[in-house]
Amino acid sequence: MTEIEPQTTFVVTDIEADGPTPLHSSMLSFASVAISATGERFGEFEAVLKPRPDRQPDETTMAWWQTQPEAWAAATTNAEAPEAVMPRYADWVESLPGFRVFAAAPMIFDGLWMDHYLDEFAGTRVLGGPFKTRQIFRGGGVCLYTMAGALRGAPYLNWGMQRVPAEWYGHIEHTHKAIDDARGFANVLVKLFSISSSLEKHEATESMYR
Repeated sequence: MTEIEPQTTFVVTDIEADGPTPLHSSMLSFASVAISATGERFGEFEAVLKPRPDRQPDETTMAWWQTQPEAWAAATTNAEAPEAVMPRYADWVESLPGFRVFAAAPMIFDGLWMDHYLDEFAGTRVLGGPFKTRQIFRGGGVCLYTMAGALRGAPYLNWGMQRVPAEWYGHIEHTHKAIDDARGFANVLVKLFSISSSLEKHEATESMYR
């Protein structure tokens, strides 16, 4: 088994938004599943957010949402203000055992949205580092997109999560409802750790790069 600190909790997260970037549009909903590398579950968090008045929906994204009426309803019903939700989420993350590590597929999308909203509304970030602000996560997070592609031995252009076998998701359908997708990705992460445990081990050494 790959040596993974047993007290590490991976917070696998999926977000839904009305555009491609938090600089211009709003996050509509998100969900996180807290899980260990071996599959022990520590809880879930989900929320629906009110759109920001200083942002605008993206036309192309909204055209896509029109094809997903059930997911749209899930992402917009009983919405709360992000300034109320994000501090509550940060408190929930801090209640989880051990070191908390953010995980998403891909990190550059879901992680970017969550990092922006946590920074804006909760005074913290997805990233851990030499920051003076409150730190609820450790390190740079885990990108399931990259991890799955590399461990499958697939060429880069075949790294998409839609190419991951359905059984790795626990046969949870990818519905674009944040909680469904987060649960599926959590199952994928556990499968990826089980694959990595069978690989040749390389001892960590002190690096000149800091």
